[in-house]
Amino acid sequence: MLTLLKKVTNLKILWRKIKQTMDTSAPLVWFFVLNVVLVWFKTFVNYHMNFNLGAEGSVQQFLLFLNPIPTAIIFLSIALYFRGALSYWIAIAFNFIQSLWLFANILYYREFSDFLSMGILGSGSSTGNNLGKSIAAIIHWSDYMIFLDVVILVLLVVFKQLTIDRKGVQKRFAILTTVLGVVLMLVDYGIASTDRTGLLTRSFDNNYIVKYLGLNEYAAFNAVQTYNQTESRKRAKPADLNKIKQFVSQQKLPDNIQYYGTQKGKNVFMIHLESFQQFLIDYKVEGKEVTPNLNKFYHDQHTLSFDNFYNQVGQGKTSDAEMMQENSLYGLSTGSAMVKYGTNNTFESLPAILNQRGYTTAAFHGDVASFWNRDNTYKSFGYNYFFSKAYYPNANKPNFNVGYGLKDKIFLQDSAKYIEQLPQPFYAKLLTVTNHYPYDLDKENIDFPATTTGDKTVDGYVQTAHYLDQSFAELTDYLKKAGLYDNSVFVLYGDHYGISENHQPAIAKLLGKDKVTNYDLAQFQKVPFMIHANGLKGGIDHTYGGEIDMLPTLLDLLGVPDDQLTMFGRDMLSTKYEGVVPFRDGDWVTPTYMKYNNQYFNTKTGDQVTLDTDVDLKKTATETQAYVDKVLAYSDSVITGDLLRFDTSRADFHKVNKKTFDYKKSVGLAKLREAQKTNPSSVLAKNNNKSTIDLYKTDTPELNSSTHTNDDASVSSK
Repeated sequence: MLTLLKKVTNLKILWRKIKQTMDTSAPLVWFFVLNVVLVWFKTFVNYHMNFNLGAEGSVQQFLLFLNPIPTAIIFLSIALYFRGALSYWIAIAFNFIQSLWLFANILYYREFSDFLSMGILGSGSSTGNNLGKSIAAIIHWSDYMIFLDVVILVLLVVFKQLTIDRKGVQKRFAILTTVLGVVLMLVDYGIASTDRTGLLTRSFDNNYIVKYLGLNEYAAFNAVQTYNQTESRKRAKPADLNKIKQFVSQQKLPDNIQYYGTQKGKNVFMIHLESFQQFLIDYKVEGKEVTPNLNKFYHDQHTLSFDNFYNQVGQGKTSDAEMMQENSLYGLSTGSAMVKYGTNNTFESLPAILNQRGYTTAAFHGDVASFWNRDNTYKSFGYNYFFSKAYYPNANKPNFNVGYGLKDKIFLQDSAKYIEQLPQPFYAKLLTVTNHYPYDLDKENIDFPATTTGDKTVDGYVQTAHYLDQSFAELTDYLKKAGLYDNSVFVLYGDHYGISENHQPAIAKLLGKDKVTNYDLAQFQKVPFMIHANGLKGGIDHTYGGEIDMLPTLLDLLGVPDDQLTMFGRDMLSTKYEGVVPFRDGDWVTPTYMKYNNQYFNTKTGDQVTLDTDVDLKKTATETQAYVDKVLAYSDSVITGDLLRFDTSRADFHKVNKKTFDYKKSVGLAKLREAQKTNPSSVLAKNNNKSTIDLYKTDTPELNSSTHTNDDASVSSK
């Protein structure tokens, strides 16, 4: 009891000293400083307690420490422009506003692993509705501690425990204080931009914006994004779409009767090969094949393999590849279309197209659902299920992950328990991540020699690619044993380059050259595109194409009519296909000439040519550039204007109702269990509800050295 009384006495003494200091030396300034410290402290603490921002290294940790301060100073400095009690109440009000924003994001992040956006706040989306319904379940009593300082400050002012500064401060001091906040914000942004280039233009993930710039800065950034989107949407009109539809219809090619509908009704596995370049196929290091399993698959008589297939991504990288693969729409010239427009836009996407033809559609990704805004965009695309990090218990184990999610072997093995529960036919997209920059893998998983270019980043690339190759082999081995392989179509594609142009000396060594030209760098944009199915007439196809062409090509094989779809790609199987490949920056490739980095080359020989000396080039360049500029501009208009909301021409396609989808784990697992009863066509149901997971064999040391038990994702016969 005496100890407690002594502590209370000490607190009283401390408060008297603080109050004396504030009373005798610029009370309002001290009150301002106190509020800044309080706002900074609770924001910084909650960064670590309630958000998973993934700050690594001293620079990111410093920015996480710094970024709550600038806006706290800017907002709270507004109080310095006033006098008397009003200035104190204004300071408390801005403390409360920032606290409320922090509080709301804690609750939202706890449920959806993402931050609130203006689009979510301003719409009646299923996300917002679900959050409102479950607010009582997700809130913790400790969350209210965020407002404790505000309550105390209110009581101190109300009960006159603080001396009110009637004179206030000089206007010059107030202005300088605000300027200080702005300067600190610019310093923060400068350091952040150095550590993460293209931070605002590429918009990887909301976590990045908050980690580098701050929660309040994220709100401002998102507000600008939302405003730009709203304005583009407001200006759009049905006539804009009609013009584009006319253009698209003129580009439509006749189907190839040799292939059309030959794979109708089969399951579709869309396997995303992260950062996987075409040169890896048949490539050897010290006499060993980097990807022996993919090589065999590539050369199989039932695999259509395109060896002149290019990635066409922009700043959105992987998200751009997904936009093209699912919609045959290009990514944007800046930023990510999935991040900026995926939540609210109308799409005519492959998952929705197949879903409306009896398919179950599911995406699998061993990272947080919010990355590239997938948790919202996939609803717009029409996915029934999205199995993200929350569905994978192993994803919470540090050594089971690389920087962008679960290691591929673990991810694919753990995905099998969901694959076996999908009612057939199904469309399943599996996003691998281990072969991602910086191509770093722990020693226990490396059994392949690195290259010896002297570039540490590049030399590990073949090792992670080899690991991905082994992961693919384990998956296909399981699918054969589970009875899924022969009744499925497999589509494999590389999403973008793995080794950037910043590593030209290393690229030269990989290619066995003294130095590389722009022609070589253009060739380095090639990625694999393979379609395999039992009975499919395969072979190496030298047709020139790109990711924008994947959707119409696959729809040809599945026998899905696409006459009324707004697609900017073309069916690569059509005998009328010409092979014009636009790049996002306006460069292009044709079977005869290519333009890359403002230079022209003969596509076949690699010889540089010029407009002045080659008459044929001049004609091709003029026509091709006009087409490329038009198709990119039209695609941008579709996305930024949300033009597909005006499309009423399709009787066999219905707009996606995003409110019908919910990707929370509890909801997804419940739907799978119900599906085994209402549509017992899954492998699990056909196997009398007995799991086939024991057929999946993996050599990954993480699973073989630890206890690996099934979680609640398994459906038993109990």
